[in-house]
Amino acid sequence: MLIPARRVRRWKGLIPAAVLLAAAAACLDEVPPSPAPSWTVQESGTRASLRGVSAVDDRTAWASGAGGTVLRTLDGGRSWAVIPVPGAEKTDFRDIEAFGPDEAVIMGIDRPARIFRTADGGKTWTQTFFDDTPGIFLDGLAFFDERNGLAFGDPMGGRFFFLTTADGGASWAPLPERSRPAAQPGEAAFAASGTSAAVDGRGRIWLVTGGSVSRVWRSEDRGLHWRAVPSCLMEGSASSGGFSVAFLDGRSGLAVGGDYLAERASAGNAAVSSDGGLTWIPVGAGRPGGFREAAAFVPGSTPPAAVAVGPSGSDLSLDLGRTWTPIAGPTGFHSVSFARKGRAGWAVGRNGIIARLDL
Repeated sequence: MLIPARRVRRWKGLIPAAVLLAAAAACLDEVPPSPAPSWTVQESGTRASLRGVSAVDDRTAWASGAGGTVLRTLDGGRSWAVIPVPGAEKTDFRDIEAFGPDEAVIMGIDRPARIFRTADGGKTWTQTFFDDTPGIFLDGLAFFDERNGLAFGDPMGGRFFFLTTADGGASWAPLPERSRPAAQPGEAAFAASGTSAAVDGRGRIWLVTGGSVSRVWRSEDRGLHWRAVPSCLMEGSASSGGFSVAFLDGRSGLAVGGDYLAERASAGNAAVSSDGGLTWIPVGAGRPGGFREAAAFVPGSTPPAAVAVGPSGSDLSLDLGRTWTPIAGPTGFHSVSFARKGRAGWAVGRNGIIARLDL
């Protein structure tokens, strides 16, 4: 309801309060509610299992997966180009980190473990790491910035395997053995989504594990020293534990997981931290709707939004992971990433599925 200006002047400011309240209520009623977020499925051009995804901005994203698959979009996902990596046609690229339309680093998980880098949009690739040691198995990549990053893998000799780079993935060096966290028997990280580790620009690292025990390892000095605490997630079998960890800042974080053999089961699938990962609290009745392999915060969102994805569905949280609501759309996701510049995110998964979410 709008009050004509001429009548306002005639009343000379003596408009009854009840009239003003009614007008305000009418204006509020006219504002339509915000639409619920939903995924928009895009044509990937492949049927490969995709587990790596890295959103750069609202137009640029990269994805990777089985059978040497690497994909890139430069138009917001309206089209995806398949980018070959010569000599790696059988490599399972479980993670990818992209820094723009031209620069990206991809990681092949199992023996031989391999890391490649491109600086020209995939026209050429350089193999920057190769290891054929029995037992090697890489789980993911994480970068503090465009130069400094790490690759992490399952325990070797009882300690988690770490590589570091200071030149954007052009070269790698192993973390000294004394600095590698000591795993309990049967403890490992999962290579399901490349998001078992999270980092920030201040050199902090969080690594979530599973198997016989599920813990969150925390380092404040880029991996030189570590401390482990219980994750409060499901544990006790080779298929259960923490699969993904994400932090909004130095204090607010969340971890998701469950049991990949029970995709629709939600018990023990989410936990939150408000003290930088020193302690964790399990999420109760408002937890995600099933086993979840990846979670990510949406940079710059207000209130802070987080998205979790898994084979049985996806969920949105607007309260730092304490409660979750389902997101409409497809299932079959393995990983998710939101752009550092912009508000777009992409999820990838089974049979080449790629979908975009704008928040």
